[in-house]
Formats: sequence, C-alpha cells, structure tokens
Amino acid sequence: MEQLFPTVRSYAWGSRSALAQLRGDDRPSAHPEAELWLGAHPGDPAVLADGRSLLAAIDDDPVGQLGPAVVERFGGQLPFLLKILAAEEPLSLQAHPSKTQAEEGFDREQRAGIAVDAQDRNYRDRNHKPEIVVALTDFEALAGFRCPVQTVAVLEALGVPELEPHAALLRGQPDEEGLRALFTTWITMPQSAVDQLLPAVLDGCVRYLTANGADDPLATVLRSTLEIGEAYPGDVGVLSALLLNRIDLRPGEGLYLPAGNLHAYLRGTAVELMASSDNVLRGGLTPKHVDVPELLRVLDFHGMDVDPMTDRDGSGAPVPGEYVYPLHAADFRLSRIRATAEPLTLPGRGAGAPDGPEVLLCVGGRAVLECDGRTQVLGPTEAAWVPAADGAVRVRAEDGQALLFRAVVPTDR
Repeated sequence: MEQLFPTVRSYAWGSRSALAQLRGDDRPSAHPEAELWLGAHPGDPAVLADGRSLLAAIDDDPVGQLGPAVVERFGGQLPFLLKILAAEEPLSLQAHPSKTQAEEGFDREQRAGIAVDAQDRNYRDRNHKPEIVVALTDFEALAGFRCPVQTVAVLEALGVPELEPHAALLRGQPDEEGLRALFTTWITMPQSAVDQLLPAVLDGCVRYLTANGADDPLATVLRSTLEIGEAYPGDVGVLSALLLNRIDLRPGEGLYLPAGNLHAYLRGTAVELMASSDNVLRGGLTPKHVDVPELLRVLDFHGMDVDPMTDRDGSGAPVPGEYVYPLHAADFRLSRIRATAEPLTLPGRGAGAPDGPEVLLCVGGRAVLECDGRTQVLGPTEAAWVPAADGAVRVRAEDGQALLFRAVVPTDR
C-alpha cells in the first residue's frame, strides 16, 4: 500500500474553488480544476509515492499489482478509473459506447489513419465507459431520455407555435423510434433553423415560469434549459434538455449510467468511477468535435425513469461502515466508507487469495489506513493504492469521523 497522487485536468467548465475547499484551502486555484484522475489510463496515469506512474508499476508487475484473476480477465490493465469531478458550468451533452462499439470504432479509426490525439477522433481506446457518479455536494444532471408521453406534455405546455411540428412528431409516435426521429431532427437542423427555433423555445420557458412559479412540476426542467441556453447560446444541444430526465443528487446519492445513455452534468462536485476509457461521443454544449452519425449509432432512445441510489437506511440516516452502491458493471464496484475511531477491516481481501487491487480515496476528515504493518494517513482528495499482493486493509478516523470511497474490481463475475 502506498499513496497515490492524482493527475489534475483543467477544463473551462471546472471550478477554481470546489476542490481547493475540499482540501481545506480557502485560496482558489490558478486555473479551473475540473477532474482529478486516479487510475492507470495512458492519457493521464496517477503517480505513486516512489515516483512511478501507476501505469508503469502495473506494466512492471501486472500479477503482483492486479492479481492473476484481473490479469486474465482484463489483459493486464486496471479496468477502472476513479475521479473527483468539480463542475461549475454544464459539461458537454454526451454518451459512451458499449464494449463492442468501442472496439469496432477504435479499429475503424485506426484503419483510417486518424491520430489517437486528433480533435476529430471519437475512439481513443477500445474500451466501453459505463460510469457511476456519487454526489459530494448537491449535484445536478440531465440523464436518460424521459418517457415520450411526458416529453410531449412538456413540449405542449410551453405553447410555442414553432415547437408544435416537433411535438406532433413525438405525439404521433410516442416511443423510442419517435424520440430517435425528434432528436435526429434537432441535432441535424441547419444553424439558421436553430437560430429561429431556440429563441422561441427559451422565450416560452420564461413565459411558463413567470405564469406558473418556481413550484410548478416543470420548473426545474425549464430553468435548466434556460441556464444551459445562457451558457451555450445558439447551441442546438440546448433543446435536448427538454428530452432528458433532470436529476438532483444529494450528497451520498449515486447515479449509474450504462452505455448509450445521453447525459450532461450541470453543476456540483462528485466522485466518479468508470471503466478505464476516454471514449466520448458528444451531442452539443461544446466547441469540441460532434460526430452526429456516430452518436446516433450508440444512443439508447428508450424512455427511462432514473432513480438515484441512496446510501441511507429506512430512517433516512447514512448507512454506517461500508455501503456498496448497487450496480451491474463487470469492471468496477464502488463503496462509501464512514470511518470512526473504531478500526474497520475492509472485506474481500487477506484470505490468502487476494481478489485484486483497490483505490481508497478520502473526501472528508482524516483517515488512517493500516495494511501489512504499514500505515498511511489520508486527508481530503488524497488516495492510496493497494495492490492485489497486499493483505487486508483496516481503516479508522484519525479524529472523529472520516469519509472515503473505495474502488475495486468485482469478484462475482
């Protein structure tokens, strides 16, 4: 076990204060800090205390670092990537491919001679990217297509004449094919048509909110549409906010996004765990490359209800000890640990046949980790790497309580 130092990614939508405050620093950072990466993805591998990148350490000793079962299943690669994400402005509208789609897309772009770091590249690796995001602060997101019948009601409620033909399209076919047809119509519209439709829709949102007030059931969706329209004026992706579920996560609540799920994170700080991939198909709200045909190929247009996963018991209190978020991913499992002064031995390791590696990330208080006679103290945003060859880890809070997240490879696959 040794400390694992994250790499920082700075994007315009990031925050200069959120991660600094999480670390206990009142001084804002010099540049927006959008993501802390804690993994072995070649694009930005984290660094161990001995100065080696985690990627290099795994390459040097894959069995010792990952364990034989993980090496066999994932080809000697760490299958997950853990992050802290801090969004002050909306991220791009995006979806991620399935494993088969990623392999086909990567190989196709390789044959076409597109450089892996080219701006018009869709697939930077051959992996899928299911992900779970767990809120550290109040966290706002758009995720998954809303039930088409409910979306028709939203479009009709705005009372925008320019929107009526589009509402009629979905009204006539209120299913996934109708959603596909409407979304395709919007995302392929010429900019001149967008410049006519989008202002009318935003004016309709203002009129509706003025007439019905902040407590109306549609208020949150329409406010999101207006906020995104202000951040990305003239971007056709703004219209997609009318099609997607609006999700509000409280601290500790999680949202799992499988392949093909259109989403956009809007605001807040969260822990994010995903398959180790940087494959993103964008659908707007960005100046970056948008490949419409490829996006349409990977999107899942089934209407869905999105229920956040909660880390609280029936009384509404946080579950003590370790809480495992229920999700169906072969590459990763995420749990939340509330540590106290009483040492907690983390399950699943140390029985003579270690299951695989893990990353432990502290996000609150100070945590003391003990493993094989070694001790590591972590403060907020600090992490530890526990290779497969190590034994069981015991966790306690240095003073009062500490909050950690634990990323591991599932063993029941």
